[in-house]
Amino acid sequence: MSVTGNPAMGLPGSSKPTIEKKPVKFSNLLLGAGLNMFEVTTLGQPLEVMKTTMAANRQDGMMGAVSRIWSRGGILGFYQGLIPWAWIEASTKGAVLLFVASEAEYYARTFGAGNFTSGIAGGMTGGLAQAYATMGFCTCMKTVEMTKHKAAVTGQKVPGTMATFMDIYRKEGIAGINKGVNAVAVRQVTNWGSRFGLSRVAESQIRSFTGKSDASPLSVGEKILASALGGGLSAWNQPIEVVRVEMQSKKEDPNRPKKMTVGNTFRYIYSTNGVKGLYRGVAPRIGLGVWQTVCMVALGDIAKDMVEKATGEKVTAKH
Repeated sequence: MSVTGNPAMGLPGSSKPTIEKKPVKFSNLLLGAGLNMFEVTTLGQPLEVMKTTMAANRQDGMMGAVSRIWSRGGILGFYQGLIPWAWIEASTKGAVLLFVASEAEYYARTFGAGNFTSGIAGGMTGGLAQAYATMGFCTCMKTVEMTKHKAAVTGQKVPGTMATFMDIYRKEGIAGINKGVNAVAVRQVTNWGSRFGLSRVAESQIRSFTGKSDASPLSVGEKILASALGGGLSAWNQPIEVVRVEMQSKKEDPNRPKKMTVGNTFRYIYSTNGVKGLYRGVAPRIGLGVWQTVCMVALGDIAKDMVEKATGEKVTAKH
């Protein structure tokens, strides 16, 4: 007698674990968007501004970047690009990256992939989707806000955020507001692929060290440790982030390539600043990864309860 059904489901008497497909729920998307909005509005954007400023002005150290940012508007200088670009990026992350990553990870597991491989596949696919769907123009406009020359220094009126957006659109079209999107895609694919995969490896090692089975939940501290390790170690691709910032930067430099690509931008940075320049801004980026982890994990249960009360749905997404 043949047995038909979902190939992802384990058969009676089979030792193969059941692979469940998570349903697409509004509560899941709301949880992801809410946590990301909190993260970016608190410490997330200041760390992002520091990372971008150091990557764009590679002669500056940490204190030099802080001084440069402060001179551009005091404490508000650390929140440049937050509204609306960082908010748009944060609010769509749950709807795009997390949803696509979850789907891709599920299908990878149905094809027999293990935790590490399916984690990488999910992260890479989700990162790619987010880069081209929303993150390209969001990162471009955030970088423009952080690196454009302040006309107020010469007594001119400073163009607002939307005026800057429309000016770029009129001059360069869609390509202008998505400048550097290919570098964003490469960064997201490598970042989330390694982040998801390394986090899975860290989880496995923690379970092995503590004697927990795969079915046993990790404590909040163990979740934070695993995710922080994954996020910190995934900063190995910082050169791609520096290339992305340089491609999107509005700083004035006649020595830059006229038509910038990922390849010639990489060569330009290396020729002018060496290997050290390619890793400028890695410290705040690691800090950003840790803060994202703390928000998503430590605050996850509180946010989960709030979302379930607001929507009446049970949240099934991991956080």
